[in-house]
Amino acid sequence: MCRVNFLMNGDRITSQSLLSGQFLRSTLLLLLLPLNLSAQKFYEDDPITKVPPPMNVENVLSRKLSDYYDFFYNTLSHPGERHTKTKLIPAQAVNTLGEVPDSSWYTNRHYHHPMTVEELVRGPGDENAPSMEGRWRVVAAKAEGITPGFTILDSRGLRYILKFDPLDYPEIATAADMIASKFFYALGYPVPENYLVFFNREQLVLGEGVLLRDPVGNEREMTERDVTEILLKVPRNEAGEYRGVASFYLEGTPVGPFRYHGTRKDDPNDIVPHEHRRDLRGLSVFCAWLGHDDSRSINTLDMLVRENGVFFVKHHLIDFGSTLGSASNGPNTPRSGHEYMFAWKPAAIQFFTFGLIVPRWARAKFPDLPSVGRFESEKFDAEGWVPEYPNPAFSNRLPDDAFWAAKQVMAFTDPQIRAIVKTGQYSNPEAEKWIADRLIERRDKIGKAFLAKMLPLDRFAVQEDQIVFENLAVKHRLAPARDYVVQWSRFNNDTEKKSPLPGETTFRLPSQLLESAAGEYFAADIHGGDPKKTITVYLRKKPGKRPDRVEVVGMDRTW
Repeated sequence: MCRVNFLMNGDRITSQSLLSGQFLRSTLLLLLLPLNLSAQKFYEDDPITKVPPPMNVENVLSRKLSDYYDFFYNTLSHPGERHTKTKLIPAQAVNTLGEVPDSSWYTNRHYHHPMTVEELVRGPGDENAPSMEGRWRVVAAKAEGITPGFTILDSRGLRYILKFDPLDYPEIATAADMIASKFFYALGYPVPENYLVFFNREQLVLGEGVLLRDPVGNEREMTERDVTEILLKVPRNEAGEYRGVASFYLEGTPVGPFRYHGTRKDDPNDIVPHEHRRDLRGLSVFCAWLGHDDSRSINTLDMLVRENGVFFVKHHLIDFGSTLGSASNGPNTPRSGHEYMFAWKPAAIQFFTFGLIVPRWARAKFPDLPSVGRFESEKFDAEGWVPEYPNPAFSNRLPDDAFWAAKQVMAFTDPQIRAIVKTGQYSNPEAEKWIADRLIERRDKIGKAFLAKMLPLDRFAVQEDQIVFENLAVKHRLAPARDYVVQWSRFNNDTEKKSPLPGETTFRLPSQLLESAAGEYFAADIHGGDPKKTITVYLRKKPGKRPDRVEVVGMDRTW
């Protein structure tokens, strides 16, 4: 039986309590235990690569979230637990290697399990495209706004959300939605299956009893004329076809968006405050790369799903039309990613200088390509990028969270990026090239900004009785190769104390480790020229005399 190695305010929550259904009772017991009881740093099943099976969730309430409320709440207050000047809160929902285990939030993909170009292009799936054999039945519609849409059933009864581009900017939102969904999937997040579709008016037929809400909020029964009038707001290609993204309906029952702080009180599996999840803190780097400034709660969706007879909540990212320079209803503002929609300091500067100080982002240059909007890389600031308004998880990001994300961004090669961008099916080759080139340049800026904050070593393993690793800075040509200083110690797993081994200062395993008994622990402290940037690699002796008798069990990074 495995144990999830999450930290909750210093307490370790075991999967035994989760799986037995006694989580609340176990938590109370932990709080009542004497404070002098010490816990081991490592357990037999470390490092955990997948969280334990979830508890069955029986009563999850569907909830709605006002976008206006979310904006004002996050702009005018500071929800969630935040860092202070004297206390930094390390990321949670991580294993002993600092990685994020597979869960209902996240699945390790491209970085840890390199995907082929075909897999990257396929994304979350390519087997559920809407059938063109027969008509699509409209069962719901959104007529308000610049970018209308439908909910449709194809001839097989499969359900899709059908989204379009604004009339004056063909391809801007549909291409962005297609491309970004595949990147976010490869980066590890649950996302919908998106399909680019081309169709004529005859493809749509109105279902019975479909209601349409007018601009003042009144509902009435929809007519075929309404379908035609909605499509008048949608651009058509040279063949006279409408272009849209058909988003395959997510499996399960929707129960509303998740917040980027706190937990769902009705989900017993949701035990880590969202502002402390590494997969949500690191998401800020991914959003910066793809220009997803609309990364707010309203563009997430929790689904109650069933697997192996157990109901649990799965957490999705949705709606990527506001990425890659698009604002869904047209080009994004040049301010996007550089400043919040409202912040006191920039507003004061503009007010007291009468607008004479021109922000750096206002000098950005954009191409005359309506399908890509305002997406550039010259003024892109990887460290300073921000979404439309404050996001608690993004604001809590620490250098090791950014390092975790940056190494994954850097894992995408130029050909892989260009292959994914090609799925946007831009009609103008210059648009496709612009987006791919900008993503490549933004990727490199992210690597330079965040890999340099830490000792850029990763993928530690033991081969032929020595520690081996990958130097990410050298691999990505960000810095030349260099030597590192190593100091070996015995490590007491109960007291977490180190006993240095004199003279053991190379990456070769010391004889004391090779001759030790099974279950003993050792530590290798590694640093370069900067004493603040260190990595401690923990190793454990395994039973037997196999070549893999020593394993890497944990890692600590400082900066």
